[in-house]
Amino acid sequence: MAIAPHVDIFEDVEGLTLIADLPGVAKDKLEIKVEGNQLLIEGEAALPMPEDFKLFHAEVQEPVFRRTFTLSREMDSARIDANLKDGVLTLRVPKSEQAKPRRIEIQT
Repeated sequence: MAIAPHVDIFEDVEGLTLIADLPGVAKDKLEIKVEGNQLLIEGEAALPMPEDFKLFHAEVQEPVFRRTFTLSREMDSARIDANLKDGVLTLRVPKSEQAKPRRIEIQT
C-alpha cells in the first residue's frame, strides 16, 4: 500500500513549485513521470542499516510513496526541474510562454 506524501504547492507568475516530503527515499529509488496531463511521483524508502548487520526481525515496513497531480494545459511539462535533498523533493513546473501574463501594446 502506497503512502501519499505531504506536498506544499506554491504558484507565481512563472509557474508552480511543489515541495514533497519523501523521508528515506534515495535518488535511485525515485521516479517522476508525466503521462498526458498527469504528473506522477513514486519513491521507495529504505531504512538505513549498517552493512555488517543482518535483519533478524522487522515490524517497520519500508514505505512506498505515490502521488499524482493533474497539470493544467498552461503548464509546460517538458521543462519540469527536479531536485532531491535530505528527503525533500522540489519540483519546478514552469508555465508555457503563451500562459504567462504579458502586456499588450496599443497600436495607433
